Amino acid sequence: MLAKTKEELLKELEEYIENHGYDGKGDVLIQVLHKAQELFGYLPADVLELISDRLNVPLSKIYGVVTFYNFFSTRPKGKHQIKVCLGTACYVKGADRILERFLEELKVGLDEPTSDGLFSVHAVRCLGACSMAPVVMVDDKDFYGRLTPDVVPRIISKYRREG
Repeated sequence: MLAKTKEELLKELEEYIENHGYDGKGDVLIQVLHKAQELFGYLPADVLELISDRLNVPLSKIYGVVTFYNFFSTRPKGKHQIKVCLGTACYVKGADRILERFLEELKVGLDEPTSDGLFSVHAVRCLGACSMAPVVMVDDKDFYGRLTPDVVPRIISKYRREG
């Protein structure tokens, strides 16, 4: 299956906006933002401008919504998102060293995608698995607990093989 072009994705977003009964009051803004992020993987500035224009919602309001909710992102993310818990339990057990090891191994900064677009590393406040501290979650589904920095290359390898 071939990847869609940006023009095709923009057309799909415009059709979504047209087909979801926009009532002129901004009630579908969050749904449209979710759809846009699903299509593009993040919310580029030009897409936010298009949404502002089509929904007749000020761009400042859209940015307010996007920056308020942490599930929206205005920056590209890697295909595999690595979330390192820096909550108290994880931090005192060395999560900062695990985070640093991921950044070193992948040669990226925090919240930046790798040059191949395969990974991005994110610091989070709590993953709700304090008994397994320190904890990392990959792709919002795979948990790794009681980690040491030595395990980081194996985790990266697993997801590199998967693509």
